[in-house]
Amino acid sequence: MAAVIKKVGVIGAGQMGNGIAHVAALAGFDVVLNDVSADRLKSGMATINGNLARQVSKKVVTEEAKTAAMARIALAEKLDDLADCDLVIETAVEKEEVKRKIFHELCAVLKPEAIVASDTSSISITRLAAATDRPERFIGIHFMNPVPLMELVELIRGIATDDATFEASKEFVAKLGKQVAVSEDFPAFIVNRILLPMINEAIYTLYEGVGNVEAIDAAMKLGAHHPMGPLELADFIGLDTCLSIMQVLHEGLADSKYRPCPLLVKYVEAGWLGRKTQRGFYDYRGAKPVPTR
Repeated sequence: MAAVIKKVGVIGAGQMGNGIAHVAALAGFDVVLNDVSADRLKSGMATINGNLARQVSKKVVTEEAKTAAMARIALAEKLDDLADCDLVIETAVEKEEVKRKIFHELCAVLKPEAIVASDTSSISITRLAAATDRPERFIGIHFMNPVPLMELVELIRGIATDDATFEASKEFVAKLGKQVAVSEDFPAFIVNRILLPMINEAIYTLYEGVGNVEAIDAAMKLGAHHPMGPLELADFIGLDTCLSIMQVLHEGLADSKYRPCPLLVKYVEAGWLGRKTQRGFYDYRGAKPVPTR
């Protein structure tokens, strides 16, 4: 019998975390949004408020629904405040050691029946589950970015994930108005297994001088009807995240075709991570984005 999820904890108030809190609160769940600093939580709530206001202006939601959703979100700087949540979703940086540390500390305060999930876009759910005291109640719930707009959620079972956890998670995703794609627990799952090698190949195309930034993006937008060019999309995702996923694919599948492009590595080493740092394959510091190569 599937567990009943009423209260949802979200660890991380960044791009993914505030998006998940947004859609969960709008769907009627009580939400506890956790981060390590008050400033990050304040910024996350400001983003949620702005995105909800945009939905109101487009008549996607009512002003009353926006007000009710904002009221359902409580802020927490300590993991202890997640103790009575039925489901907790982690959205920390895509580094396994960071996630494992969070889960170790989280499980010490959670009630035994609570479900723990990771929004990881590439890391083994089975390995992450092994860092907890409840591998049978651990699952991957991978949202797409931006969460309020994207319809898909990947559900990934670890080797120990039980049926009740899977069914409860599937029901939760359905209540958010999202569609589920079930993936096996292989590196990068479905979407990023296909998407990130394409982005990496676009970076190789730039690195080898086949085309410049504008030509590569225009070619894929106009020649393949992609809504964003692959280099523009890489900047939106974050070049550090792109590199982390390619490293997981390269190490996990031991195939040279997944080797991260040296130019991607160089940009990350320079701290040019895309939109979040104002520089990546484009420079976002002026009135309009300008290619950096």
